[in-house]
Amino acid sequence: MPSGAKLSAHEDERHLKVARDHYARERKALDELATAGSGPCSHPQYVARVIDQLAAPDAILTCDTGTPTIWAARYLTMNGRRRLLGSFNHGSMANALPQAIGAQVSHPGRQVVALCGDGGLAMLMGDLLSLRQLKLPVKVIVFRNDALAFVELEMKATGFLDFGTDLDNPDFAKMAQAAGLLGLTAERPEQVQPMIAEAFAHDGPALVDVAVNRRELAMPPTISLEQMTGFGIFMLKAVLSGRGDEIVDLARTNLWR
Repeated sequence: MPSGAKLSAHEDERHLKVARDHYARERKALDELATAGSGPCSHPQYVARVIDQLAAPDAILTCDTGTPTIWAARYLTMNGRRRLLGSFNHGSMANALPQAIGAQVSHPGRQVVALCGDGGLAMLMGDLLSLRQLKLPVKVIVFRNDALAFVELEMKATGFLDFGTDLDNPDFAKMAQAAGLLGLTAERPEQVQPMIAEAFAHDGPALVDVAVNRRELAMPPTISLEQMTGFGIFMLKAVLSGRGDEIVDLARTNLWR
């Protein structure tokens, strides 16, 4: 043991090997979900993966509370030069765009990308005017699923039929254009990569409105019996309430990829 060392070297690598093997399995499973798919809407995992691939090596990325935080945590590569900003507090919506504004003002030479939920962006949409007023080249990627998706997931997991979570969204790309930004729309998976690439190459603020699957499940690392029971009750209630088509859509989105 080196002079002054407080701990003895631990040469048993069994725990490390188990942990690394577990990570490799989970990483492979997550990567398999980040595909473009063939449906009318994009998988949000794929959108996050495209952002990760196209963003600058030293980009500052912000994520809204809710499902954008999940996709950011699972698919954005932190390489020692990038920075990820978020709220990470339950229910504190609409943080991504204000944080992006602050990051861009304080770091004018860095690329700043905001991963916004449609609910989060709608709450502080007036900040699009701030991007124009301050001439900040922030890139805003909107995960538009027309719902408060994370709240719906919580309700499903506890056995409730989701209600009060529908969002009647405007055309975010046109709203951005009206504010003086570049506004683009990716309605289908094959449009995601070229639209985000165009936004990133634009010399100024830009917004990409991406249609993503509403019923994408964000599976936790471990699933409790209580959650499984709650989800089963939700499915039973949905069928008995005449909402069986939502169960079919849920299966189509998450199983038939």
